[in-house]
Amino acid sequence: MTKIVVVTSGKGGVGKTTTSAALATGLALRGFKTTVIDFDVGLRNLDLIMGCERRVVYDLVNVISGDANIKQALIKDKKVDNLFILPASQTRDKDALTIEGVEGVLNALRDDMQMDYIICDSPAGIEKGALMAAYFADEAVVVTNPEVSSVRDSDRIIGILASKTRHAEQGDGDIPSRLLLTRYSPERVENGQMLSVEDVQEILAIELLGVIPESQAVLNASNSGSPVILDTESDA
Repeated sequence: MTKIVVVTSGKGGVGKTTTSAALATGLALRGFKTTVIDFDVGLRNLDLIMGCERRVVYDLVNVISGDANIKQALIKDKKVDNLFILPASQTRDKDALTIEGVEGVLNALRDDMQMDYIICDSPAGIEKGALMAAYFADEAVVVTNPEVSSVRDSDRIIGILASKTRHAEQGDGDIPSRLLLTRYSPERVENGQMLSVEDVQEILAIELLGVIPESQAVLNASNSGSPVILDTESDA
């Protein structure tokens, strides 16, 4: 049974793509056949963080428009078995994404490619790309930084997950959502410069998945095209 997980937030720059790359890599390392999809059509960063930017020939929009099939567009990761990347288009805009097109891509990954997990890396905000990334999800990881504006935007996203997904439309209620708190610094919390884990949990009222410390290793990993989960020396 394929599980679709959307990695989302209301605010840009909180670590969604870094999280998507590390989460997908971690699942693949545990033996699960995993694809991570970049839904940020028009920008595209996932391929950089996964270190496969020079290998992109076809992308998500090419598959939706029928210019390529899923096997042509998927990029197999060089470092990790069972891991595949489906990049976003840099030359098209979000309007190229359709409900039917996205469903076709997800069905192909489930039925033809036999994926265990599909990780959907959502763009920030509540526009079309983000809604498309979340629509078919079975679960959500809500990524937020411990600051008021980031948490407030994440609260808005939690509301959308409860109302604008296929789960919600079919009367199945909310999709399970879990909180991932990134760029956390206990010292700054003590100094009153940052919200505590408890503060964020109280505001968002969803289960805590984990806390990722503020770490130079995350930036280094992104710049080197290798997900931070592969850096076994790093606290992150």
